[in-house]
Amino acid sequence: MEKKQSVVVIGGGPAGLTAAWELARDGGLERYDVTVLEETAEFGGISRTVRHNGNRMDIGGHRFFSKDDRIMDWWKEVLPLQGAPSYDDRKLGRHHDLEPGGPDPEKTDKVMLKRHRVSRIFWNHHMFDYPISLSMNTLRALGFRLTMVAGFSYLKSIFHKLPEDNLENFYINRFGRKLYSMFFEGYTEKLWGRHPREISADWGAQRVKGLSIIAVLKNAFAKLLPKKRDSREVETSLIEEFWYPKLGPGQLWETVEGNCVEAGITVLTDARVVALNQSDGRISSVVYRDSSGAETTIEADQVISSMPLKDLVNAIDESDTPAPRDMTMVANGLPYRDFVTIGLLVKHLRLRNTTDIPTLGDPPIVPDCWIYVQDPGYKVGRIQVFNNWSPYLVKDVDGTVWIGLEYFCDEGDDFWTMGDEDATAFAIRELTKMRIINGPQDVLDSHRERVKKAYPAYFDTYARMPELVRYLDSFGNLYCVGRNGQHHYNNQDHSMATAMEAVKNIRTGETSKDNVWSVNTEKSYHEEKAAD
Repeated sequence: MEKKQSVVVIGGGPAGLTAAWELARDGGLERYDVTVLEETAEFGGISRTVRHNGNRMDIGGHRFFSKDDRIMDWWKEVLPLQGAPSYDDRKLGRHHDLEPGGPDPEKTDKVMLKRHRVSRIFWNHHMFDYPISLSMNTLRALGFRLTMVAGFSYLKSIFHKLPEDNLENFYINRFGRKLYSMFFEGYTEKLWGRHPREISADWGAQRVKGLSIIAVLKNAFAKLLPKKRDSREVETSLIEEFWYPKLGPGQLWETVEGNCVEAGITVLTDARVVALNQSDGRISSVVYRDSSGAETTIEADQVISSMPLKDLVNAIDESDTPAPRDMTMVANGLPYRDFVTIGLLVKHLRLRNTTDIPTLGDPPIVPDCWIYVQDPGYKVGRIQVFNNWSPYLVKDVDGTVWIGLEYFCDEGDDFWTMGDEDATAFAIRELTKMRIINGPQDVLDSHRERVKKAYPAYFDTYARMPELVRYLDSFGNLYCVGRNGQHHYNNQDHSMATAMEAVKNIRTGETSKDNVWSVNTEKSYHEEKAAD
């Protein structure tokens, strides 16, 4: 019998678990001995779900939508799509477009719900469409004078294009200087901690994709036509429906991890990779350290890594053959943006539903999944209304509103190190000032969650990424996958696709890794600004 290949998968997030399960498919475990090393005790990475006193928090908000049919089919296999209306859909009479014969979410937890995406922008105590549109609501909120200024500014941007050598110019070319200054400049600086002119336009090309005033107008007019459009024809930021696990995104990844273990894959938690040894131009073994400090070495024929590139190169540097000094310098200079989520359980919101979208509650809450706070007068970047993602995330969905406030920061800065009570009090003050709640008396419970390396950033040594990619690809059996594994602002489905491509190469013996790195580089695909 042919000896099995040892495959070490670093990381138990979407990319790592996808790789492990793909290796197990079609009798793969007869050929591969797979070990997954997860540094923490949880699975899903930033796609995990946090539990607190009967309520559940989604870290960042994760829409289950992809233009890659492989990914959609993969998700359906793990958690079937609902075949009966969910709790809130029953109450609101929204029973359309459900999967025939699928499970009833009232009778099983293992199901994906169809969700209705609503996101808006909070600016100057007004709510605008997200992405920004030229709707009557927008025009009323801006007023005649601002509308005219923004309109002429946009016309100027059509005829006078700026060189797209930074993110500021990228935005101005698509929206005009006035809309850029109102809705993009301050928010981008809040998100990244850098002014847009200091950030590479690559990030805009990846996240803002084909979105522009023209794209928004085309989408608005297309909605008036009777023909139903294929979702592939719609910009990702404009997608209005998506699937979502009944108990949050972490439910899917916890299910995948359980499937991996049941199939015979070794999954180790509290296993922090500290060194990658090399031999003859390949990674020969992986060393991990457990929570007690003990170190274990695993021989490796193939390595699939979703750990941050900074940590990966430092782990190589800790081996008997250190990484080149310039590559270590590039890796250590790659920037990240971290964030803090503060969950608040409140009695009710002062915001009223002024849309034509029916919502739950008494009085009905706003329909938003996300509220983007693009007003520079507030530190909070985005607010999630968990009731609208899934009613099953909230213990008392009829009597309370469970919201999450996202604050972008750097690990170790003042907000990151602030105590839980002070950070929660800060969040409550901001919500009160925004007139979203009346004050501390409305808050019933709270929870704070810190998230490291949530967003790989596109400045500092990022310009030298091609050199680092060439160095890492020189190890014939090392595959870098996922958001942090490629230092690429991937969505969940993109991270999964990089893992699928890596596994395909291992199975077929393909030596080029261009297919792994090229996922999520098609500029017509990506989603605007939001972290997913």
